Amino acid sequence: MQINKDMTIGEAIKNKPEAADILANFGMGCVFCPSAQAETIEQAAMVHGIELNTLLEALNK
Repeated sequence: MQINKDMTIGEAIKNKPEAADILANFGMGCVFCPSAQAETIEQAAMVHGIELNTLLEALNK
């Protein structure tokens, strides 16, 4: 399943468990925090100053 910008972090990790490590490598250390679970990939990228397309490419490799 492709991860997209509208998926929550929780959905992304549920569908692709290795996404947690990828997100952590991008500086998102709190991927299991309750608030992060409801945050979309797009929102997380914006909050952390990460280029969205770069993050999506890494998540979908």
